[in-house]
Amino acid sequence: MTIKDIAAKCGVSVSTVSRVLNNQPYVKQDVRDKVMKVIEEEHFVPHEGAVSLAKTQEDSFGVIIRGINNPFFSEMVTVILQRGHEMGYSTYLHQIRSCDDEIGEAASLAKSRKLKGVILLGGNFDRTEEEIRQIDVPIVCCTFTNKFGVVPKEIFSSVSIDDEAAAYKAVSYLISEGHKKIAVVLPSVDDKSISELRYMGYCKAMKEAGLAVTDDLIIATGDYSMEEAYAGVKAALERKAKFTAIFGISDLIALASMKALSDAGYKIPGKCSVIGIDGIDMTSYFIPTLTTLVQPRDVIAQRAVEILIGAIEEPGEGTHEIVEAQLRIGESVKKI
Repeated sequence: MTIKDIAAKCGVSVSTVSRVLNNQPYVKQDVRDKVMKVIEEEHFVPHEGAVSLAKTQEDSFGVIIRGINNPFFSEMVTVILQRGHEMGYSTYLHQIRSCDDEIGEAASLAKSRKLKGVILLGGNFDRTEEEIRQIDVPIVCCTFTNKFGVVPKEIFSSVSIDDEAAAYKAVSYLISEGHKKIAVVLPSVDDKSISELRYMGYCKAMKEAGLAVTDDLIIATGDYSMEEAYAGVKAALERKAKFTAIFGISDLIALASMKALSDAGYKIPGKCSVIGIDGIDMTSYFIPTLTTLVQPRDVIAQRAVEILIGAIEEPGEGTHEIVEAQLRIGESVKKI
């Protein structure tokens, strides 16, 4: 009898049997007891080399990182690697451009690398069941979910903030500080992605406060780059758009907006306040420091790994978790 035979008889994965044999954590007690019972009944004595080989071949998952230069994701990778190692898994990292197809890349890598599961670190919010089923191993959408798609929640998992709620909180904070003319800087208002969700939160906060969302307050840049955000704010200032605050739908967009304001002679927050979302580390070292909604990156990254490995070890319905973004008050917002 082999490790694979034990796994088949117990109805668990080979890696679970390997973890039990190596007395590693993160195996439920009832599963551990079931495996040990079969091992004892079959008088199974594992070959040390076979156990090691099985672990090498079986215990690995992939991470598809969307956006090569995104510091928000790079700050999460270390946590994912560490948590994966703690749980007995090796991790294969693969970076793609923002315009690439993360589903196709994940499906290809899962097959070629014999991965047990995949974490999508960033991706599209508008997928179909057919697309998701290209990946024949468990997947976790990390920092996003399939908000606009038509995919049964049972066939994938996710962990993220509520982007609409975070944007609502950010804009509501500006309103509570007395701002009424609040511009939003974003790639698009209808991209079926994070930009649209955060725009929805912006509109909700403005509407509830009785404030108009006029065309001159919407600075749509076409993409997520700092260059385009800078150019968009610069153009708005040149056409004499009137606003006392800017909501950048990401920290990088907010920082680029601050640079455009500063180059145009605007004091921050004296003449214009700025708020973002994400809480990336670099925002604490800018002058002024950025007021932002902080995504709990460590929690999101750890839970993504735990949810994925849970799905690998004990397949079942998808798990979907929402974590809360917390307001971090910096120096970029002024009460008026």
